[in-house]
Amino acid sequence: MKFKAELRNIRTFSKLVAALSALDKVVWVRLEGKHVRFVVIPDRGSQVWSLFSRDFFFDPDVFVLQSKNADNAIDLEVTLASLQRALRSALNSTDAVLKLTKRDGVPVLSMTIHTMTNPRGLGAFGFGPISAAGGEGSGAAGGARFRESTFGSLDDVVASVGGGGGGGAGREESLELLAKREREKVVLQDMPVRVMTAEAMRAIIEPVVPESDVNIELPPLLHLKAVSDRFTKLAAHTTSGSGGSLGLAPTGFSSTAAGGGGGGNSTGGGGTGPKIEISANMYGMLRLRLVTDTLSVETVWNDLENPVMNEDMLTVPLEEHPSTRYREAGPEKFATVRVDGRDWSRVLSVGRLDGARVIACVIDGTALVLHVYVARPDEPDDPEDTNTITYYISSYST
Repeated sequence: MKFKAELRNIRTFSKLVAALSALDKVVWVRLEGKHVRFVVIPDRGSQVWSLFSRDFFFDPDVFVLQSKNADNAIDLEVTLASLQRALRSALNSTDAVLKLTKRDGVPVLSMTIHTMTNPRGLGAFGFGPISAAGGEGSGAAGGARFRESTFGSLDDVVASVGGGGGGGAGREESLELLAKREREKVVLQDMPVRVMTAEAMRAIIEPVVPESDVNIELPPLLHLKAVSDRFTKLAAHTTSGSGGSLGLAPTGFSSTAAGGGGGGNSTGGGGTGPKIEISANMYGMLRLRLVTDTLSVETVWNDLENPVMNEDMLTVPLEEHPSTRYREAGPEKFATVRVDGRDWSRVLSVGRLDGARVIACVIDGTALVLHVYVARPDEPDDPEDTNTITYYISSYST
């Protein structure tokens, strides 16, 4: 079993891992020949199933994947905190290579990170042009003078690398020598992992939900999150307890990770909070509402897009699809779900991904499914590059 790859789009990768870590402590990662999959199934709360093209995260020229499984697939259970820490270290790297190996008989994902550092801890050499004004010590080029380094004057630094006296071309040549003395720093981040068997992964089944009643493109998620968080705080101040005081129980699908041994996180999806009612219709309207014994508040978005259905992907003819019936019923016909406010806020953390487009599929009284489409930063308009994160959120009912 072998895996080695050079990372790309590290900043986007780091944001994805941060969004996943808001839901649970561990993630199942499936490495395949053309795709990378991430699955998060907490003990309680929303599930995440995501699919990315291999080239989104890995350089195709530096990629090795070998196993005895179909498509050379390798399944790993990774702690999100360690992966997030390693990616944070690689944000400003010149290159970072990820490799599956062993340390003292324990399988680990080892990330080798290469960065450039300046000599003697001087930052940007500890000096630089600070003014074009005159005065003693002004340089010959451009009239700029240099501030002193914390380790001595500019002349001292120049002399330390063999430079001559005062200024002009000699000084410029010495600065070039200093730049060449930047040295490489190598950081090694080891992340203990568990290699999953094919039998264990077969027990992890993606939820099956009915056809959606309403499909609508959501407004910017960070804006939506700010409103939702405000609702949750209002409920906390106006009720004596959290979500339990409303007498709600989940009615949607349940976790199907029967044999995965995932070590779900009770803090990631646990702890019910106030319930937020999310409603949408087929006329571009989205409504968030919070109702308690002492409070009723709502926010409405208008003129949102209801995406056109892909008839090739439907299980029923378009004229018989639930969304068609909802459209024919007029703008007063809404599909509604009730979600846990705290879990909903964690889901909306995916809004930190740049340029993500989010389609919400509302199944009245049952579940909310979010499809997050993420464009590749270097090729945002590639129509064949489909990278998706799918959230399954159960509805609560009275």
